[in-house]
Amino acid sequence: MEAELERMSREEVPQIEGFQFQHVFRMDGDPQDVYLVVGFESEGAYRRNAESTEQHARYEGYRALLERDPEWHDGEVDFSLSA
Repeated sequence: MEAELERMSREEVPQIEGFQFQHVFRMDGDPQDVYLVVGFESEGAYRRNAESTEQHARYEGYRALLERDPEWHDGEVDFSLSA
């Protein structure tokens, strides 16, 4: 998964309209449990990406690396702090 995320970051992410950030969290309790958090400049940009054929192809690539279907949790960033 890490190699695929790195490849996508170089080759595909720069073309995704409105993309802001991506964070990957690997859980201490179970290293097989991974959370991918992605942010967009607006809900509209997020929806356009989510509904695109390009995103569906990216999803299929991710899905092939997973043991089961991912859970989706949509929401808004209420607060963010960076150093």
